[in-house]
Amino acid sequence: MTTSTEIQVDGMNQIQTRDVELSYEDEGEGQPVVFMHGSISDCRMWNDHRGMITPQFRVIAVTQRNFGLSPWSDDGRNFSIQTHADDLAAFVSALRLDPVAVVGHSYGGAVSLAMAVKHPELVDRLFLYEASLSTFVDQSVAFSQATAEHLELMLVGKAAVDRGDTDAAVQILMDGVNGYAGAFQQLPGGVRSMMKQNGRTLPLHFASPPPPPISCEDLRRLNFPVRLVVGENTRAFYKIVSRAASKCIPGSKMMDVHNARHLWPAQEPRAFARLVLDFLNNR
Repeated sequence: MTTSTEIQVDGMNQIQTRDVELSYEDEGEGQPVVFMHGSISDCRMWNDHRGMITPQFRVIAVTQRNFGLSPWSDDGRNFSIQTHADDLAAFVSALRLDPVAVVGHSYGGAVSLAMAVKHPELVDRLFLYEASLSTFVDQSVAFSQATAEHLELMLVGKAAVDRGDTDAAVQILMDGVNGYAGAFQQLPGGVRSMMKQNGRTLPLHFASPPPPPISCEDLRRLNFPVRLVVGENTRAFYKIVSRAASKCIPGSKMMDVHNARHLWPAQEPRAFARLVLDFLNNR
């Protein structure tokens, strides 16, 4: 049985569950919606989105283990998609939110999907923007090429981390996932600052174990509404992964956003929030 303790520190909600203390923002009333940030990020990713959604829903933006500004409760050895998925399940259960709507971006989308597969009873509906989990994708020439390009980008970022320059690694990776040089510098100042502060997680990312081996058959068992969204101009890797997931999940809906790329939720927060609201209100 999961035990938990809720407190508030400096205006931020915190809950001790499993072996970790998680910080989260909790605002609004109505059906709860948990927002899961991507890599090199934390709950502040959703600061510009909450105001549009809280008039209709209770928004809970959680900072995942090892992210954010708090000291680590471990040395990072447990960092993995599976650990974060188990943390999310414990978090939802501890706050008695289940079943809950979950919105995930990139790494946060991968965590959300892994949690939903293992604990479908906790999920009411699922919105994924370019989730990065790919274990269920059938091999093809196009996917092999897209994966190779994705890994090449990761290796360039890792090289910067290995020489101790995490700020450079953050910029390299954010430019890379968005597909053009200068993308990071075009983000709002607060988002750039938050990402640089989370650069300390990059060594944990690169040392983390493989994701849980979720199959297409696992995804076929999901029986709640799922929307998978990609940017029209995003990298091939994210398009292939999302389309493969959509084919596996019964009744799921696939959507392309005109002119958008991987960092679109941070680049156009109001447009992203409108899309989430459309999904949440489409019962």
